[in-house]
Amino acid sequence: MTTVAPLPAPGLETVEAAAGSDYAQLSKQVRQAGLMRRRPGYYTVKIAITVGLFAAGWTGFVLLGRSWYQLLIAAFLAAVFTQVAFLGHDAGHRQIFATRTGNDLLGFLYGNLLVGLSFGWWIDKHNRHHAHPNTEGADPDIGDGALAFTAAQARNRKTVLGRMLARSQAWLFFPLLLLEGFNLHVASVRALLDRSDGAHRRRSRTIEAALLAGHTAAYLTALFLVLSPGQALAFLAIQQGLFGLYMGISFAPNHKGMPILSASAKTDFLRRQVLTSRNVRGSRVTDFVLGGLNYQIEHHLFPSMPRPNLRRAQALVRGYCHSHDVSYREDSLFGSYAQTLRYLNRVGGETG
Repeated sequence: MTTVAPLPAPGLETVEAAAGSDYAQLSKQVRQAGLMRRRPGYYTVKIAITVGLFAAGWTGFVLLGRSWYQLLIAAFLAAVFTQVAFLGHDAGHRQIFATRTGNDLLGFLYGNLLVGLSFGWWIDKHNRHHAHPNTEGADPDIGDGALAFTAAQARNRKTVLGRMLARSQAWLFFPLLLLEGFNLHVASVRALLDRSDGAHRRRSRTIEAALLAGHTAAYLTALFLVLSPGQALAFLAIQQGLFGLYMGISFAPNHKGMPILSASAKTDFLRRQVLTSRNVRGSRVTDFVLGGLNYQIEHHLFPSMPRPNLRRAQALVRGYCHSHDVSYREDSLFGSYAQTLRYLNRVGGETG
């Protein structure tokens, strides 16, 4: 099984390809097509635009002053925060720079300082997800929590509240996403307070904690200095709520409702990644809105592939899967949400 480092390894695909497999043949075709090459021009423009929008949002916030129209700025910044987080995701997979140092630096600045999330904690969690997508007991994204993602989790709900939540989880899914931004912040702080990891992680954690503290201080100071207390609280709720919702609806279509693998399942890398993932059909607007996550199959097969190359890789990957009789799932955005909700409703019914 692939070993996952605390921060991004050179790429899960590199290890698997070296072993020789169906995946190795596909990987060779992808590399020969030049799809793993860095895209410095794209990311230069992307970073400049995203930082510009981030700066424009906060400039508008200061210029508008004490006004309830600030709630419109809050919604705008929720979208911008998510776009910044998408770039942090790309950096975490080493899509942007050739060196780990460059990607980590961008990840720390974008994740901890601009968005207020622990980059180290998130990428460690995300790498474990990539190594074991939709695998019981191994994928942290389907771990037991507020929602039950497997029948076993639903059946293990012992309290009345837990069983009621599971039965209603399809209806509660989108409302709960409004709390996801707050949940990510809390999880980041808890991870930075955890001192059970190694010395290398402790050093990076100190840097992360300083950046996260700077973000929190600047964010809250700006809100309560410019706005009235009521306006500040409303801004906080809307900006963080919509940020969590946007993040949630971007990641939810990727795996929810796709096959769940048992911890003992013996599946090769190609099939493990493809069969548990779902692509979302759409235009370049969809690519922008979802941060390239709509090409989830290609992304899981080649995590370090630069985001703009995923669209180009799709035809090659889809054709290869069809020629090897590997199911390649692609649905509309709303169709993927419908499947997610049906799955959550079915699992929730397992509580009896």
